[in-house]
Amino acid sequence: MDRLKTLSKIAFVLILVVFTQVSCTTEDILPAIELSVNQDNLSEANGSVVLTATLNIATSTAVTIPIITSGTATAMTDYSLSASVITINSGENFGSITITGVQDEQIEGIETLIINLGEASNYLVLRGSSIELTVLDDDADSDNDGVLDSNDLCPNTVGEITNNGCPFLGFLINEVLYDPASEDAGDANGDGTRDANDDEFIEFFNSGPQLDLSGYTISDASQLRHTFPSGTILGVNKVLVLFGGGNPTGTFGGALVQTASEGSLNLSNSGDFVTLSDANGNVLLTFDVEPLSNNPDEAYTRNPDLTGDFVQHSTIPEANGKLFSPGTKLDGSSF
Repeated sequence: MDRLKTLSKIAFVLILVVFTQVSCTTEDILPAIELSVNQDNLSEANGSVVLTATLNIATSTAVTIPIITSGTATAMTDYSLSASVITINSGENFGSITITGVQDEQIEGIETLIINLGEASNYLVLRGSSIELTVLDDDADSDNDGVLDSNDLCPNTVGEITNNGCPFLGFLINEVLYDPASEDAGDANGDGTRDANDDEFIEFFNSGPQLDLSGYTISDASQLRHTFPSGTILGVNKVLVLFGGGNPTGTFGGALVQTASEGSLNLSNSGDFVTLSDANGNVLLTFDVEPLSNNPDEAYTRNPDLTGDFVQHSTIPEANGKLFSPGTKLDGSSF
């Protein structure tokens, strides 16, 4: 009886070993597959996204994976696929296709493209292996002002068609430096010499229409500081930078550059009041320095440019720590 029990145990162990060896062979385990993309947004303006299917192990035979698309975007109208299937060659563990945006002139807004894998018998699709792309329409008109975003210089602000989608803001002050930093850091006019008076500046912006500044004057609380010379014409969306003095050196974003005709601007750090008057003495523009009088060793600029409040230049992330940007936007780019 004991011998029979022993033989039965041995037989059971052998059966278990054989079953384990048979059921755990790699040939019986299907490779799992996942989808990925190199970016989540697809631009209509000939943008492209690489769609990659990756197996968790290299395949011993070629694997062909059908692509299933859905969402609000339409194939061949909003996007195209370089192939309708992804092929993973033998010995490899990934394959890719390219999705390309299709340019049109229809205002469609933001659309979605959802990508899934078709089922097959030689791989497993992992749960959640689905990709959703945002298809960006460069024909959108976000602010509904009649100017497409692709042509709108102010896409989130209602503006004028004749002004590239931006509102006419008139003639304004966008940046002021009344307290240049010490040493080379304060050389705003770029002439190689830091000077407390020469490196002061006022940056003006004209959003239109064209403005003839001949005979216009700039005064502070103390006296006349500058008279614009005859022939000072400032076009639409153009910039004029008035330095206190020195020999301004640089492109300054293509701005019209002048120096104070009375020798300096001499803006007071403890508070001052700037007045722009036309040739007949009519006050057109004023700027109160007093609320900003904290001796910052840097310029005050509007943030965002042209429409925002005045803040210290270097505190704005887009300024990358720069202390001023005469003639350009706060990030150094041209208006």
